[in-house]
Parts: sequence; structure tokens; C-alpha cells
Amino acid sequence: MTDKVESSPPQRRGSRLQHELLVAYRSPGGASFASHWAVNLSGSGLFINTSTPLPVGSPLELVLSLPDAPTPFEVEGRVARVSGADNAQHQGAGMGIEFVNVDEDRRSRIERFVTRLRQELPELSGGSAQSEAKR
Repeated sequence: MTDKVESSPPQRRGSRLQHELLVAYRSPGGASFASHWAVNLSGSGLFINTSTPLPVGSPLELVLSLPDAPTPFEVEGRVARVSGADNAQHQGAGMGIEFVNVDEDRRSRIERFVTRLRQELPELSGGSAQSEAKR
């Protein structure tokens, strides 16, 4: 049995940064964390590359280790979409995660990291006119 692959992603909030970040996640109350690479990040979510995505709607506990944060921190998320290897965003197989119930401090940490990297490395910004023209 295969997971449903959504053809069109839901509308995103916030601008997305194309950047690899190692993310640990598990189902709530799960015994152990899995680690995979997120390939983009915004204040509202991220996309995790994995050949074994969880079903759409699955809740997750995530641990983010942002390079400019003093310690890793947890956020809650849910699987918003699942993509096959041949998806239109060219992200590889994986799952789009929407952050849920994130307090303002943690969301601000993520947004500050995205903003700082976008300023330092503008070519990583997703959704810019320049990156859209390349597609």
C-alpha cells in the first residue's frame, strides 16, 4: 500500500528558505527519534526528505538545532503533504510539515534564522523572482 501523494501543496504562510537542516522527529510519545534532512524552512514549516513519509495529518514532535540557537528546541508539527521523488518542487521524496502550537519565542527563533540566512545568502531564498525564473 502506498501513501497518498498530493499533487498541489497547500497555500504556505511565510517565505521559504532553501537550506539543508538536520531535523529529528517522532510520533508523539514515540520511543525514539528519526533524523532526516529538511531541505527548506520557513516560520510556518519545513520539508523533510525521506523515502518513508508518514501519512498526511500525522502529528509529530520535532527537534530543531538551528546554528544560531544556543540549544536545540522542540516544536510540534503535522504532516501537511506527502510528495514522491518526481514532485514539481524538485525536493525529492518526503513530507511537508506544518508547525502547530508553536509559541511566539520559538517561531521568532526560526524566522530570525531564516531572515539572517536570506540576507547572508540571497541565492537560497525560495519564491523570489529569480528562483521562480529558473523553474
